[in-house]
Amino acid sequence: MKRFTSIAKRLIFFLFNIKFWVGVYFFYTYFLGYGSSNTAYVDTFSAYLMPVTIFLSYFIILYLIPKYLLKKKYFLFILYSCYTFIISFTAILLSIFFGLVFSSFLEGTNTKSLTKSLPLVIIGVYFIVIIATSLSLIIYNYLSSIKNENLKNKFLHTQLQLKEQELKFLKMQIHPHFLFNTLNTLYGFALKKSEEAPDMILKLSNLLDYILYQVDKPSVLLKNEIQHIDDYISLEKVRFQESLQVEFSKNLHNETTQVSPMLLLPFVENAFKHGVQIDGVLSVNISLKTTKDSLFFRIENTSQKNKIDKNGIGLENIQKRLKMLYNNQFKLHLALEENQFIVDLKIPLTNG
Repeated sequence: MKRFTSIAKRLIFFLFNIKFWVGVYFFYTYFLGYGSSNTAYVDTFSAYLMPVTIFLSYFIILYLIPKYLLKKKYFLFILYSCYTFIISFTAILLSIFFGLVFSSFLEGTNTKSLTKSLPLVIIGVYFIVIIATSLSLIIYNYLSSIKNENLKNKFLHTQLQLKEQELKFLKMQIHPHFLFNTLNTLYGFALKKSEEAPDMILKLSNLLDYILYQVDKPSVLLKNEIQHIDDYISLEKVRFQESLQVEFSKNLHNETTQVSPMLLLPFVENAFKHGVQIDGVLSVNISLKTTKDSLFFRIENTSQKNKIDKNGIGLENIQKRLKMLYNNQFKLHLALEENQFIVDLKIPLTNG
């Protein structure tokens, strides 16, 4: 298909050139023979001007302009243009001479064959060369702009693909981590033979479905993300029993608010994984609030200075993902204050 398109473009370009030079020939016959009735003489004489006109035009278009002008070698372009003018001027004079000599047998006795003087004939040739050169520059600029636009679009498409691949890579790093912890929780249920096991297994199943399948979607309803956070908290409550205190407050402005999947859940998982029990209790406080344009998420968990790593791979991947999703439009603040590790997040919202 591409080869066919390339051949078609070349054919169109060839036909355009043929039509242009045919038009130039008729211009010569009209320009040089205006007012003359000896059309045979004018037609023959015009034909002798065509080779030098065509060769000079293509020499400038295909050699001087690409080799010197477009490469910004202005001095060499002017120098060789002067040489070209001198040589072409001589060539035009020779063409006119041969045209006059070999067309002389067609001269009439009572009519003037050519109505233009020698200087006007030379000016006419250079006028055509200037027109041909100008058209070539216009076409070159047009094709260059199209080519640059196509390259720009390809570059943006490639950048988008790379961004999507990196996002998938970051998600893949988060998922096994999360999955491993939830399976450990299930293993704990099996050992204890807890009566709550069936309900916990169902919640775990929902979480796994969310992690493995829903996460590939560009966005999900915020209320679905919240539901899975609730399920995860329920699993952790069974695992920690009395040694866990959790508060989760929600204030949603719009039920159709959407977020990227697995955006908040890793923060919650990180709080349980890296949280430290103080006086035998792990305390986790979560608040989620949305307005028309923004989401505010805050999570606090008990911790100790020698037990926290704010640059761990989990939080690092989350930050990279936030930057890719929201560029510089999000705010994430991590802090350790009086045995409390605090995460403050603000992101722009997409509403359904």
